[in-house]
Amino acid sequence: MDNALGDFLRARRELVTPAEVGLPPGHGLRRVPGLRREEVAMLAGISAEYYLRLEQGRDRSPSAQVIDAISAVLQLDPEGTAYLMALAAPKSRRRPAQREPRLPAGLDLLLGTINVPAFVIDQYMDVVASNALAQRLFPDMLPGVNRLRSLFLDPSSRTWYPAWDHLAAAAIAHLRARAGADTGDERLRTLIGEMSLKSETFRTLWARHDVGLASAGRVLLHHPTAGPLELLTEKFAVVGTDGLEALLLHAEPGTPTAEALDQLSSSLTQSGASSSTETA
Repeated sequence: MDNALGDFLRARRELVTPAEVGLPPGHGLRRVPGLRREEVAMLAGISAEYYLRLEQGRDRSPSAQVIDAISAVLQLDPEGTAYLMALAAPKSRRRPAQREPRLPAGLDLLLGTINVPAFVIDQYMDVVASNALAQRLFPDMLPGVNRLRSLFLDPSSRTWYPAWDHLAAAAIAHLRARAGADTGDERLRTLIGEMSLKSETFRTLWARHDVGLASAGRVLLHHPTAGPLELLTEKFAVVGTDGLEALLLHAEPGTPTAEALDQLSSSLTQSGASSSTETA
């Protein structure tokens, strides 16, 4: 039986130490890396038996007050709390049929005319579309490529991304946040199963149950010809689609990265390269 709520609670309490919540270390060897169940229950003001039922999946509908109390003990941020609340919400037995992602015509046109690297991904991190400048910058930006697979299974990705550890953790937290409480998505289950079998790092990070929707930030890239680049990222939900996200990358004016982007853009213009926006 699926027990996403219990799995999340157990994973997150194992990441909180007694000292972080003001508890003494106690005596003897602790059998768990973080908080014990009874410690979470005590701090949240609920009975140990009730908390045990939550972790074991015997009670799947805690109140909002209980969720808030447990979230505070587990030191969840707003996104983590919202995710916990979604896991505890009543589930519909019917799931809408999945549809292939369709790129709006206006966005397709924008990708071909905008003068910055830009691409579109779906909720499984498949590249749906990308412009030529994005493809020139990143080795995993062709439509149809899954960025999780390339990030975790291609050894060269660690060379391309100097801050690979941070990027990998953020990618998994973003995937879990996008998936939400929909534990019945077979395509997502297949992807997670494949990645867990093929990558120990993915398996370890996924087991942490980190949740985080990355919006804007910075990406460090070591390009083989352009050299080290520091790109600013902007991310937007594509309204009217089934979970598509558009990402635009740019650089601070006057920086070496901005100059490198201008040179790459000029070379593409001279060669007559065009965008590739075929759906996966």
